[in-house]
Amino acid sequence: MAKNWATAYTGEAFDSGKIVKESIDHDRPVGMQAFVFNTRRAVFEDPAVRQALSYGFDFEWANKDSFFGQYKRTKSYFENSELESSGLPTGRELEILEPYREQLPDSVFNSEYQPPTTSGERTIRDNLFEAQSQLRAAGYVDQNGTMVKEDSGEPLTFEILLDQKTFERVVLPFKKQLGRLGIEVTVRIVDTSQYAERWRTRDFDMTVFTFQQSDSPGNEQKDYWHSSSADVDSSGNLAGVSHPVIDELVDYLIQAPNREELVYRTRALDRVLLHHHYVIPNWYVPSDRIAYWSFLKRPDTVPKDGADVNNWWIER
Repeated sequence: MAKNWATAYTGEAFDSGKIVKESIDHDRPVGMQAFVFNTRRAVFEDPAVRQALSYGFDFEWANKDSFFGQYKRTKSYFENSELESSGLPTGRELEILEPYREQLPDSVFNSEYQPPTTSGERTIRDNLFEAQSQLRAAGYVDQNGTMVKEDSGEPLTFEILLDQKTFERVVLPFKKQLGRLGIEVTVRIVDTSQYAERWRTRDFDMTVFTFQQSDSPGNEQKDYWHSSSADVDSSGNLAGVSHPVIDELVDYLIQAPNREELVYRTRALDRVLLHHHYVIPNWYVPSDRIAYWSFLKRPDTVPKDGADVNNWWIER
């Protein structure tokens, strides 16, 4: 889609202005597309290991090389909405989280969640040094070019399960960067039926998934994050999230009495999920990409949900 939008919409009709090519910003929640860790696997039990591995994904390079710079990095499970957490917790959000301080990582309270980046002067080499440092702190050492668990000698290795060959162009560079740390990553592409069965039975180490979200989150959050769904085949809890605080925050969100309180409770849940590193966030498109005849006109004010062509008109 990114390549087509960048290169395929050309020709005399576009040059003359008969057809207009436009990206129209929207404010729809886009959810979270990500590399999802299956925390049921021993290799991904430790959040510190999961965080360290996230430094091997170079989004900025992928965006430039494969997506023509059209995407933005996802930083929230409720991205592109007022429900997303940001900065440090304050006010009502902090009030919600405070009773759980002893059960949560310190980072929830003292640092803003930011996925690793290679923008500015920071390079992928810098990120790999950070990953190596975090893995050492988590009990891993480099043994003759292989990253192994210091106490057991077990190598750090895992498989990424895909059902689309097109995703290889993103995953293979990720595999290459982790390989520089002595981490062996296998990329396996299977047919749709086999993928569906392995997805259903949680027979994977890591895969790609999109956690869809609406502007009014509710019971579906229990399917995504509650411990009661962690071991249920075909549930939305792909990562195997099972945490008492998250259980309580999910239940609290579902019971929100009004919109204002729903926003605060959702932000609190979002923040806790992010700081447990259940996924490596991917990207999203913050606009509707549309090509249309120039005699079609639209309102100056774009609805929150984006381009609503049902309210456009013809003006010859």
